[in-house]
Amino acid sequence: MQTVQEAFVANYEVKRSKFITHLVPIEEFDGLQNRLKEQNPKANHVVYALRYFNEFDQIIENFSDDGEPKGGAGIPSLNVLRGEEMVNVAILTIRYFGGIKLGVGGMARAYASAVKEVLSQANILKYEKEFSYEFDSSYSDVQKREYILKKLNITKVEREFLANSVAWKIHADEKKLNKFKEEICKR
Repeated sequence: MQTVQEAFVANYEVKRSKFITHLVPIEEFDGLQNRLKEQNPKANHVVYALRYFNEFDQIIENFSDDGEPKGGAGIPSLNVLRGEEMVNVAILTIRYFGGIKLGVGGMARAYASAVKEVLSQANILKYEKEFSYEFDSSYSDVQKREYILKKLNITKVEREFLANSVAWKIHADEKKLNKFKEEICKR
């Protein structure tokens, strides 16, 4: 399985139709289709496809043709994500109609090619399941904990400063969390 941690954009053109494809981590998907429609009012369609793991470790898939002929846009985009084993990502493709009809088959190939184009430019990472770990520390240990987190490249960190302590919640793969726990036990 593969994923991305940051957004990527690529352009693709076929028969004067322009396709602008956005590949984003699934956390960035909510509301993005509407924002892209607002930013591109002359675009004919903003098609999407997504795949992500739910809380039961099941892959959830969804897509929208956004007014394109049924099966001509969302499914081909989703099929590319499936073929590349992408998870926890969303693809949104903005289409500007170029005046030449592509037909359903041509359109399906164009959307699939647009998705392949953005994937070829993206920084694709191996998917590793994330876990969370919660702990408390004293105020005097905050810098030590931050140092260990930085050293282990754990970047998803939530902190809450309480009256007598600091409550932490960190998210990382199992290997990093185990190393973190070992480090804080040493000190």
